[in-house]
Amino acid sequence: MTEAREAILLVGGKGTRLRPLTVHTPKPMVPAAGVPFLTHQLARARAAGVEHIVLATSYLAEVFEPYFGDGSSLGLSIEYVTEDEPLGTGGAIRNVASRLTSGPDEPVIVFNGDILTGLDIRALVAAHATSGADVSLHLTRVEDPRAFGLVPTDDTGRVTAFLEKPQTPEEIVTDQINAGAYVFRRSVVDTIPAGRPVSVERETFPGLLASGAHLQGMVDSTYWLDLGTPQAFVRGSADLVLGRAPSPAVPGRCGDRLVLPTASVAADAKLSGGTVVGEGAVIGEGARITGSTVLDGAVVEPGAVVTDSLIGAGARIGSRSVLTGAVIGDGAHVGADNELRDGIRIWCGAVLPDASVRFSSDQ
Repeated sequence: MTEAREAILLVGGKGTRLRPLTVHTPKPMVPAAGVPFLTHQLARARAAGVEHIVLATSYLAEVFEPYFGDGSSLGLSIEYVTEDEPLGTGGAIRNVASRLTSGPDEPVIVFNGDILTGLDIRALVAAHATSGADVSLHLTRVEDPRAFGLVPTDDTGRVTAFLEKPQTPEEIVTDQINAGAYVFRRSVVDTIPAGRPVSVERETFPGLLASGAHLQGMVDSTYWLDLGTPQAFVRGSADLVLGRAPSPAVPGRCGDRLVLPTASVAADAKLSGGTVVGEGAVIGEGARITGSTVLDGAVVEPGAVVTDSLIGAGARIGSRSVLTGAVIGDGAHVGADNELRDGIRIWCGAVLPDASVRFSSDQ
């Protein structure tokens, strides 16, 4: 059987690199293209034939089940397992093993909760079945692999090593990296030590390789993005809206913008580049918003210019303020005539008075 009926989704991370987006919301529940990011992953798994998904939760675990329930609205059966103490990627997989119903030789897919990808999931499962591997890994090629774990393979696709983030040019022996999606033979999951933190990348995979297990890599270089930083998250949401990243869960047609039904957008406001305007949000006259996400209930006042930025739920951006690459926390208030540039993060509930932050003259 080449279909995988079961999957584990690792959604326990704190999302510290995404703060302040993740102060009140776990990373997988931050909206991307109008729905929690996790919705896209669940919908893609369902489209690939998965029926039963176990969510391995930890941080703000209580918010997942009220939103997704038993999964029936997505055509899935969803279960939830909460870690009392964070167990790492391998520990989280082992911790949910008792909920799996697959036989020992059947395939179980594992997804990292912060990767947006166009991976052909069925092809990964088929490659796993054909090769007879114990674990198969989705690999993708990146131009600069220094920030990632490298996974070299031989000419049959068999994994030969796991190299942690390379420090010197000599250590960059491949541009293939671990892309965060795996197919495990069910019995292999039980070999992970229980009840303690385990890193699948640093401990489980190298240990399996050393013991002679067969680890297979499949390179799929369709769309791939790690949503770990605010800038990447905003980019991913825009790419979903533009149709560059595929998802059956985008609530509307792909195009330059996605405006949710109860939002109010002035007739002469310009929205482009995959911009999302959430429920109840208000965009004022003459505002220009490009490649950005405006979450539910936020207000962008007349004449503001917002580019590649994320405006948190209930936040307010004052008239004529200019934001580029900015992240505004939930409920924050940026006064009029401010200028906020790349990488700035305004915390939840913070208040910036009118014309209080500039990067250029105010004339």
